[in-house]
Formats: sequence, structure tokens, C-alpha cells
Amino acid sequence: MTRTGKSFAVSMITVCQLMALALWFSATAVLPQLRSEFDLGALQSSLFTSSVLFGFVLGTVTSAVLGLADRIEPRRFWAASAMIAATANILILTVPIDGGMVIALRLITGVCMAGIYPIGMKMVATWSRGDTGLLIGLLVGALTLGSALPHLFSVVVPLDWRLVIVAASASAYVAAIAILFVHLGGRPGKSPRFDPRMVGQIWANKPLRHACYGYFGHMWELYAMWGWIGLFLYTSFSDRAVENPGVWSALSTFAIVGIGAFGSLAGGYFADRIGRTTVTIAAMIISGVCALMVGALGDAPFIILFAICLIWGISVIADSAQFSSCVIELADPHQVGTALTLQNAIGFIIALVSIHLVPVVADQFGWWGAFAMLAIGPVLGVLAMARLRLMPEARLLAGGQK
Repeated sequence: MTRTGKSFAVSMITVCQLMALALWFSATAVLPQLRSEFDLGALQSSLFTSSVLFGFVLGTVTSAVLGLADRIEPRRFWAASAMIAATANILILTVPIDGGMVIALRLITGVCMAGIYPIGMKMVATWSRGDTGLLIGLLVGALTLGSALPHLFSVVVPLDWRLVIVAASASAYVAAIAILFVHLGGRPGKSPRFDPRMVGQIWANKPLRHACYGYFGHMWELYAMWGWIGLFLYTSFSDRAVENPGVWSALSTFAIVGIGAFGSLAGGYFADRIGRTTVTIAAMIISGVCALMVGALGDAPFIILFAICLIWGISVIADSAQFSSCVIELADPHQVGTALTLQNAIGFIIALVSIHLVPVVADQFGWWGAFAMLAIGPVLGVLAMARLRLMPEARLLAGGQK
């Protein structure tokens, strides 16, 4: 295979991943409009994001238990998942927005994400030639940009929130077709299976357990920040009596979430050189400080608020891929699949809790209280990774760089 062939294939997979993952936050991006038009409460608003996460947990565990990634050709699995997710997303337009059916459709979208994000990594891995870290960084970057894309859609097609939903689904439909024409770099490796009998053995592995603790702290913050930063900015622009607050908040949110793609790439690059615990601790310290500051800056000059939010957007995702890398390096080889599934499932369940708490805390204590609550995650995550760094097993990380 030529280098040109590899570059084209990896680029195509990354672009398709980006286009399909726009479905993840398509409804969240128009939440300010939905709350205004349908008078949605805090619980219903939270469910627009959390139902997708819960669906992703269900889909990931089901796929791992049934071994779907090994039974179905990856391009067809990916395309079918994207098609179903796009259809579930566009069907939102046919049901009451304030009812339970829209949440069920978001849940289906989340289940299908388990056939897109992990399978995209599996396809990219077929092209790995000693550059797995960079390639996985590209896919995490695609997840980040894909999560930001609906906010851009809401500006490009600002006439109606329904057009944002249509644009996200159309993007995924195109990606589903395009992925079928992508060449793989080799035969996909067998996916590690989930074995519930291994859970006790994995949890008894102290270094591995602390790597999971670090990830749990990271997940407490990440999706709640992504899910609510747009509404916070919309409120801030509205309080400032800025014309078209929806447009400005959407553009700002796209930049804040999207810039995390560079944070992901930088995190992967430096983690291989200076150590995984070093990068994760540094990223969580920075993101935790930002979480404490942002909510208090709603009335500050916008350039200051925006700058802190951009730093938050970079740091909140910079450590994400490194927690999975820690699991891969610390777990027994035959336990890697179960360990990764367990780590992700618990992490996303934790994210569900913080997503639902943010609007409740914001109503009682304002945005400062809501975002300060998210800082609890990075604080506990830093403590966990600092303890891991002191363990002898930390030498197994990043070729001995810790």
C-alpha cells in the first residue's frame, strides 16, 4: 500500500467520522431555541444529551458481548449504524419535542454511535504502522469536531432549528455512503470481547483501578461541559442585550468545543514523550481551574470569558485518549476488552449524572455553582493519577515515561 493510499483512506475515515458524529449533539446545539419555543424543563433538556450517552453505553456493551465488530464487516457495520442513527435523528421532526418519543429516538441515536466511533477506530487501526497514537488522536479529534459541528449548522442554517436536525442527518447519510468506498490497510484485528467473569480480577488490579478513577473524574466534567456551555453562553449574550444571542452563542460554542480537537492531538503527542500521568494531571488541573472560573465570568468582558472558555475546551479533552491508553498498557492482554468496556460504561454513566445535575444546580446557585460542581471531577482525577504515578507499575506507561 502506498503512503498516498494510506493518507487518503485515513483522511476519508476521519472525515466520515466527523460528519456522522454531528448527530451526537445535533439536538443539544439547538436547545436554547427548543427551550424558548416549547418551554422545556431542566429534566427534558438534560435528556436530549444524556439519552444519547446512555444509548452509547447500551450499544457498546451489547456490541462487546455479542462480538458484533467481528461478525459484521466494519464498513457495512459503520454505514448501517450511521444510516439508522441519521433516520432516528430526523424522525425527531415528526414527534412532540416535549414528549417521551423524542428521547427514545435520541437513545437509538446513541446506541448506533457504538457502531460508529469504536468501529472507526478499528478501521483506522488497519493502517497503523507504528503511529497508532497519532491515528487514534485523529479519531478523538473527529469526535470533538463532530460534537461541535451542529453548533456551526445552527448558524449556517439559522432560519429554523429543524434545518439543523436535517443538516446533521444529511451529513451522516452522505458519510454512510462514502465509507463503503474506503479501502482498509489490512485485515481488521479481532476485537477484544467482554467477559463479566473478569470484572473482579480487573478491579483488583490497583494501578488499573486508579487509571479508571482518573477517567471517571474526566467524564464527570467533559460531557456536562459540552452539553451546557452553549446555553450558558446564550444566557450571557442575552443578559448583555447582544443582538442575535443565538448566533453568537452557537459560533462561540463551535469554537470552544471544536478547538478541543487540537487539544486531543497535542495530548497524544506529548503523552508519548513526557508521560501519560503527566499529561492527564496537567490537563485536569487546567480544566478544573477553568470550571471554577467560567461561571463567575458571565458579566466579565467577553474577550476574557471567551479566552478562558477556549482554554477549557482544549484542556477538557486533551487527556481523554490517554486514559484508554493507560488501560491498554496496564491490563493483562486477555482482559483489555473487558477493562475498556467496563471503563467506558461506568464513565458514561457518571457523565449522565453530572449532565442532569448541572441545570438543577444552576437554577439554585447560578452558573458558577453548576460549573464549579464539575471541578470535583478533575480534582479527584488528579489525585487518582498522582497515586498511579507513584506506583512501580507506572513504568509500564508510555514506554517508561509514566
